[in-house]
This record gives sequence, C-alpha cells and structure tokens, in this order.
Amino acid sequence: MAEVLLFHHVQGLTEGVLAFADTLRETGHTVHTPDLFDGRTFATIEQGLAHVQETGFDAVRLRGVAAADGLAPGLVYAGFSLGVIPAQQLAQTRPGARGALLLHSCLPVSEFGGAWPEGLPVQVHAKESDEFFLEDLPAAQQLAASTPSAELFLYPGDEHLFTDSSLPAYDPAAAALLLDRVCAFLAAV
Repeated sequence: MAEVLLFHHVQGLTEGVLAFADTLRETGHTVHTPDLFDGRTFATIEQGLAHVQETGFDAVRLRGVAAADGLAPGLVYAGFSLGVIPAQQLAQTRPGARGALLLHSCLPVSEFGGAWPEGLPVQVHAKESDEFFLEDLPAAQQLAASTPSAELFLYPGDEHLFTDSSLPAYDPAAAALLLDRVCAFLAAV
C-alpha cells in the first residue's frame, strides 16, 4: 500500500478533502493531510485566494514542502488545486518519490526543474472546461506528452473542485471515476 501526502485546496482542509483522504485510508493507504491554513476554511474560492494572497503564495508553498519533513521518502505526493504546488515541487525535487497526483491543477515542469523525473508516475485530473484549469491545460498536456509515466484525465464539465463532497461544485459521478483511477494508480506504485 502507498503512503500519501495530500495537500488541500484554497478553501482549506475541508470536510470533503478529509472524506477523500478517509476513502483512500479505507482502501489500505496511509494518508497525511497537513493543514496549511492553521484550521481556517473558506466558503468560496475567492475568500481562500484572498487569504493566500495575504499570507503569501510562497509562504503557503513552503509550509507544504515543510510538511514532508520527518516523513520517510517513498511518498506519493498529491494535491487539490493550490495543493498541487507543494505536491508537484516535492514530487519533482524530493528523492524517493513514488508518484504524484495532481488534481484540478498542473504547473509547468520547468517551475521545479528541467524535466519530469524519469519513470515517476503521475496523474493529472481536471474538468475540461474548468476556467481555473484552462490556463494549466498546456502544462498538463506537455507533461503527459513528455513521459509515458504521465496520464491526463479530463472530465466533462466546468466545476473546479468537483472532488470535494463538501462543496457545491461536487460532481459525484466524476469524483467516483477519479477515485477509481486514483486507487488503481496507488495500487500500482
């Protein structure tokens, strides 16, 4: 079974993020869910973004990277939207990574190095018309094209945080399909 470091999105460590982590735990995986916002959650993406801007994107990213301190190598790094930033950085730069799950976002590989680590499996999941993901789509397509260990999954619709069961954007059918794919990924790494 895999050990996963799972980072929350811009609305915080919501009940939906915790439920997602619990589902992975129920299938036998160890899942760490650090709280980068010190217990704060936000009703909207805009409120969460305002908090991140006040705190500083770099400060939030560094909190995420520091969450790996003290954990053994061999982790799968996963993130929802904003949480993709530390997850992708750790996957690309921390030795021993077993995989990466980039949900609702994807940064250009050049943000954290010259190329995706050879042989490191990665999945990117997003809605095909998600206004927040559309700017990330070229980076996700480039990542998927750059290595056979990358998979890009696009789902019909435009909801951003469709995997969070505690938010109005939740799409049960798409979230279930994503979860099936994530569980298969974790079983294989």
